Formats: sequence, structure tokens, C-alpha cells
Amino acid sequence: MKKIKIENKVIGENEPTFIIAEAGVNHNGDIELAKKLVDVASECGVDAIKFQTFKTEKVVAKDTPKAEYQIKNTGTDESQYEMIKKLELSEDEFIELYEYTKKKGLIFLSTPFDFESADFLNDLVPAFKISSTDLTNLPFLEYVAEKGKPIILSTGMGTLGEVGEAVNTIREINDDLILLHCITNYPASFESLNLRAIQTLKEAFKLLVGFSDHSLGIYAPISAVTLGAVVIEKHFTVDKNLPGPDHKASLNPEELKEMVNAIRLIEKALGDGIKRPTPEEEKIKKVARRSLVANMDIPKGTVIKKEMIAIKRPGTGIEPKYLNVVIGKKAKRDIKKDEVLKWGDLE
Repeated sequence: MKKIKIENKVIGENEPTFIIAEAGVNHNGDIELAKKLVDVASECGVDAIKFQTFKTEKVVAKDTPKAEYQIKNTGTDESQYEMIKKLELSEDEFIELYEYTKKKGLIFLSTPFDFESADFLNDLVPAFKISSTDLTNLPFLEYVAEKGKPIILSTGMGTLGEVGEAVNTIREINDDLILLHCITNYPASFESLNLRAIQTLKEAFKLLVGFSDHSLGIYAPISAVTLGAVVIEKHFTVDKNLPGPDHKASLNPEELKEMVNAIRLIEKALGDGIKRPTPEEEKIKKVARRSLVANMDIPKGTVIKKEMIAIKRPGTGIEPKYLNVVIGKKAKRDIKKDEVLKWGDLE
């Protein structure tokens, strides 16, 4: 399967998982808080940090109701438009944030939610991450694909058919596409995650597939890596108690670091899939496996019978599977009880 490069990171099977720390709008419209999120992401060892870039008036109609989770986390005193408007950063602030992110050694990503924001981000991001909310916005997908950069597309709320339409729209123009399985709920219940859909997407579209996780904790993204996810995206915050729609369903800094460390350990554990003994096992099997051993003293010239043979450790002699081959052969020398049999001892 085709590998995709984003700056200095290669994304693909048998490559390190590309970990995106999703800051989203957890900066609450404050550039200094946004920089603190960059600091945390850098300290936790992720590959990239991602924000969200939008012009509220181009994304949300003024009478659009809030989602249930938004009401739960922010109350009903304001509209979705008013809530989101407070979470905007200006273009100048995004440029400042981009430069700060680069100084910290991270890849800067941000999801555009409108055509103007996509144009603006084209000079800043090495790849475009597209939200699940735009999975069926085919004109927008086509517009972003024409910019020629890799695209990471979340598939939350989508059917396999809708994902197929999005994939076809993008691939007619741009073949550098990664899909993310996603459940668009904050938080998403474990019962809803359907992680096996990662494999379904991979088989259906022959594309690299990752996981954008909105569940609580770090269990789901770790599990997704074992199922073949090559990208993990996870919301994080500096403080879950801050006001705003996404903080409560986000990881705190300690949890983010734990997730990154766990994924890196799991990558080592997954290996290359070839079933063979490890170098450590090669040493251990000499003492842990069994050999054919003399069950009694066997004088030179004796024809070997079954009762003369025991099967014991160590595993340095003739393997037990050759028992029937050994029976009927003659001893070439005197063999003492409990001696491990070697092929050179028989004729």
C-alpha cells in the first residue's frame, strides 16, 4: 500500500504511527493558551499538533442549534454561532502560532472549515486534515484536493457509500489520501466505537486508515494501532475544567504523554508479523525444549528400543519428533543413563 510523506514523517504500514494532538478550539480564542497547547504537545512527543481554522459566518447559520454535547458543556445562554465566534483566531494569530509550532519541532496542521480558510492555510500546512462534518461536502473536498497536498479525511457520521463518494471525488484529482475512522460524539461511548471499521475501510478502498478518537481515556487509540491504524488523532487540553465545548472529552497533558508512550511500546510489540524465534528464545529453547535421552545405560552395539528412551530437557540433542527414527538404530558407543542422544551416537 502506498506510503505518504508529510514533512519529515513517512506514514504507512510498518512505519511509526503518525500521532496528531488535536488542540482544535481548546485555546478558547486565546493565542497564549494556544501556545501552551503547543508546549504540551511538544513535551508529550507527538508528531503534529492540529487546530481548526474558520470564519464563523461562513460555517454556521445564526439560528443553528447547538449539539447536545455543546449544550451540556457550555449551557444554553448563547447560540452555536455565538459560541464558535468566540473560538476564532485571526489569520495573523495563526501565522504566529505556525511559527511557534515550527520552533517547537512539531508539524503544524489545521482543519479548514471554509474555502477562504483553505486558501489561507495552503501556505502553512504540509497536508490538509478535513473534518467529518465535510465528508459529504463534495465541492469543498474537490477544492482542497486541487491544492495537491496530502489529505487526511475523517469519516464520522458517514456510511460506507458516503465515504466512497468522498474518496472518488478526491482521488480523481489527488491520490495522497488517508482515511480516519471516527465516531462524531463528544465523548463517544466505547459501545459505539466499532474499531473493526478500520479494517473495513482499509479493505474497501485500499487506502491507509487511521483513527480519530473522541472516547474517554487512551484505550481506544491504543487498540486502534493494534488493528492497523497508521494515524491517531486525539483531542487534548491543558485543563479539562476550562470552559468550552471540547475540554471535558479531551486528554490532559499526563494522559496525552501516556498515550504516546503506550503507542510507541505497542509498535515495538507488533513486530513484522513473521513467526520465528527471537534471539532470546534461541538461547532459552536449548534449556526449555526436550531431547531424546537414554532411559538406562545402553551398551555399544545395542539395538535401540522404545523403553530405552526418555524425553527430557535440555533441548540440545535429537528432537522428540524423531523418536520413531531412532528406534531400531544401534548405539555406536556406550551411552549412560540420562545422556542426551546425538545423531553421532547412532548407526
